Amino acid sequence: MTYITSKKQKMTSRRAVAPIIATLLLVAIAVVGGSIVFVFSQGFFSSAQVSGSPNIESLKFTGYDASDGTDLLNHDGTTYSAGNTPGNGLVLGEEVTVYLQSNSVSKVTLGEIRFGGSVYNYTSGSPTNGQYRVLTAGPGSFLGTSSAELQPGQQVSIVMQLGENIKNGRDTQFKLTTANGAVFVGTIIAGQQSG
Repeated sequence: MTYITSKKQKMTSRRAVAPIIATLLLVAIAVVGGSIVFVFSQGFFSSAQVSGSPNIESLKFTGYDASDGTDLLNHDGTTYSAGNTPGNGLVLGEEVTVYLQSNSVSKVTLGEIRFGGSVYNYTSGSPTNGQYRVLTAGPGSFLGTSSAELQPGQQVSIVMQLGENIKNGRDTQFKLTTANGAVFVGTIIAGQQSG
């Protein structure tokens, strides 16, 4: 009998962890695992969010002067001497103005303009066919910066030197793309003015 008792004592010394301690260990492992997953997901969502305030660009077409005359009307009611030849329609090298107002909360940098079938790029100097300038005020206050930037609330006239002939009375699409890729579209009737 002595043999059996000692075997029982040996079995008692090899006993497993108590059920309460095992349960506490499993709960602790689950909490630590959940915390690790939470920390990693927070890092992912923080980097995926937009930092700072969103840059929403908003431009409004307020009118245009695509009339076939020597003087073009500006956004502020003054006139600009375009040097167009009256009576021959809108031909290559003549000018057209489009009035814009920036309704953005930050500055907007203008990019490419498409008018009719031509692409127009910004210039701060004397334009050639297929280029545009930005008239800020009065008959000759053109933007002199290297990029066409509009401040919040600013109204301007875009003066385009035509890169092609445009028939009077034709509805022509005006499409402006900003440097950030926002696109604004309007319609201009050649030979007329609006605004």
